[in-house]
Amino acid sequence: MSKPIFIIIILLSSLLSAQEKYFIYFNDKGPENSYNQLNKNSVSYQETLNLLTDKAIERRIKNMGEEYITFEDLKIFNEYKTEIEKLGVKILRELSWFNSVSAYLNYDQIEKIKNLSFVKSVEPVRKLFYRNDFSYEISTSLLKISDTTFNYGLAYKQVNLSDIPFIHSKNISGKNVLIGILDSGFDWKFHEALKNKTVIAEYDFVFNDSITANQSGDIQSQDRHGTYVFSLLAGSTDSVVIGPAFNSSFILAKTEDIRSETRIEEDNYAAALIWMESLGVDITTSSLGYNEFDNNNSSYSYSDMDGKTTIVTKAVNLAYLRGVSTFTSAGNEGNTSWKYITAPADGMKIISVGAVDDLGKIASFSSRGPTYDGRIKPEVVACGVNDYGALAHTENSYMFGSGTSAAAPIASGIAALLLSAFPHLKNEQIRNIILESSSNSINPNNDIGYGIISARKTIEFPNVQKKSNEFILHKMIFEDKVREYSVNIILKVADDMFEPIQMVKSDDYHFTYTFPQKNNGEIIQFNITYTDSLNNFYHKPESGFYKYVYGSEIISLNLETQQYQSDIGISEFFPNPFLPADHKKVQVRFYSNGNELFKILIIDGAGQKVIERNENTVAGMNLFEWDGYSDRGYLSASGVYYALIQLGGKEYGRKLVLLK
Repeated sequence: MSKPIFIIIILLSSLLSAQEKYFIYFNDKGPENSYNQLNKNSVSYQETLNLLTDKAIERRIKNMGEEYITFEDLKIFNEYKTEIEKLGVKILRELSWFNSVSAYLNYDQIEKIKNLSFVKSVEPVRKLFYRNDFSYEISTSLLKISDTTFNYGLAYKQVNLSDIPFIHSKNISGKNVLIGILDSGFDWKFHEALKNKTVIAEYDFVFNDSITANQSGDIQSQDRHGTYVFSLLAGSTDSVVIGPAFNSSFILAKTEDIRSETRIEEDNYAAALIWMESLGVDITTSSLGYNEFDNNNSSYSYSDMDGKTTIVTKAVNLAYLRGVSTFTSAGNEGNTSWKYITAPADGMKIISVGAVDDLGKIASFSSRGPTYDGRIKPEVVACGVNDYGALAHTENSYMFGSGTSAAAPIASGIAALLLSAFPHLKNEQIRNIILESSSNSINPNNDIGYGIISARKTIEFPNVQKKSNEFILHKMIFEDKVREYSVNIILKVADDMFEPIQMVKSDDYHFTYTFPQKNNGEIIQFNITYTDSLNNFYHKPESGFYKYVYGSEIISLNLETQQYQSDIGISEFFPNPFLPADHKKVQVRFYSNGNELFKILIIDGAGQKVIERNENTVAGMNLFEWDGYSDRGYLSASGVYYALIQLGGKEYGRKLVLLK
């Protein structure tokens, strides 16, 4: 009898000592700060402020206003970490946005930590298997194409599908934009296409050092994928490969460990996003192999692809709320039993990118939508079949590759071109413009989303800048020999059409117009017309009207007119920022044909529901108001909030900053 008992004791001992990685979530961030009150005089507030670069603060102010520090940003309370470490726990990652740390824990440690008064919960770090389904072929071929400003070589077809050479010819190349890339590693310092890039920071979240190229412990192919992706985005070798954003600056994060049978752990991805955001990144792009989920009780399923469940998806949502434009590959699951997009492509505001060939035909492997909660995915598509890029561990060799991971850097590079042309743009505007200007925006679907992304159409789409109390319309006009005096805007307000007004030329292609002062929520429709030296007449848009809801910074064309032919639109929140002490309620105005269901869900920066309402509309102007109180009855904390609005089968997103 003693032998079986001895075996049981050994088994129990091994179970108690076995360690897996867990998130430890805390109730608050110390006695000076709670979820409902942000103490700007606290030490942690000042420490958090000091962690942000000037560029990060500038981007946050542009997108969030003057109250750009939220509860989620505060550092984790040091005493909580100290108490955890006293239990023999080594903290691996600190995720301030989630008020959590990650660590390897055994059963005994888990039970002790759960009993600590300041601990909210202990949950496993989900494990995502890496599957190398990205296909590639090494090539030594060269092709010189000389009918453009630059010679793109064999990379011409992948950039030409999205009109990138045309925009490069207008001297727009991504200057003054900071892009973060999350991938498997980067061998960039010696390859001719990348060695002259401006990399302001790089970090290896696998081995916790500043080396993102291969090092001891890595397998040979570790940094191949990231090197290739970097070159598609920003490579610059004359007559060989030139990426869309070759003049941008970059932050590189090695987040994926692709050694055989090694699983990707989602805390690395979240930590990398938090780090990049603090350094002032404008755009992030990831082309990672989140293609197969761990088959156990703690794994994710398709039902979790709802834009708010996985840690990686929550992380991109939080980055977006801080003004970062986020991009990711949709996934290569189109030919598998999974079929659908994978995390973080399910994010509410991330632009997930599918793949087409250079003729615009959808790649069979490209993951399809919708998300589990029914949203259209992917948002856009770009060339991801036989794309030409740099080969790691060489100085001048290249390869052809196929996958949505090849399409994502092209799309994010176009966003960099747009932001370079119009530095005033907020990330909500960038997303809206890209969707509005893509080839399928009139009839989006779950194969190609809103269509093939176009650098030219994106930059030509009009946009609005709020400056002091004025709203300035910007329009790029690239047709040859346009007569400056002929560029006019024609306004329509309600049923009144006004006489043409000449727009102001600010440089070779750039024209502006300041909207007349109106009431917030009032809809202005407009056309822009002009002629060239050959008397060719241009009318933009070619049919219908652009629509502008006064007080917002969004121009709409197709996205809000697919279901409606009357003056229907959703305004931005106003006043925004919203101070409950001064303004009793914040408002959203919208038009409706009547007898429609208006749904609004407001969530906080952590993705938690604050309020949810369902209301029936009346014909004409409708008004929704919120006093700042949650459904639980307390006044919401200062910070950024996001509203998901549904009206007549369409979805709209609006952002609000609440101050106390």
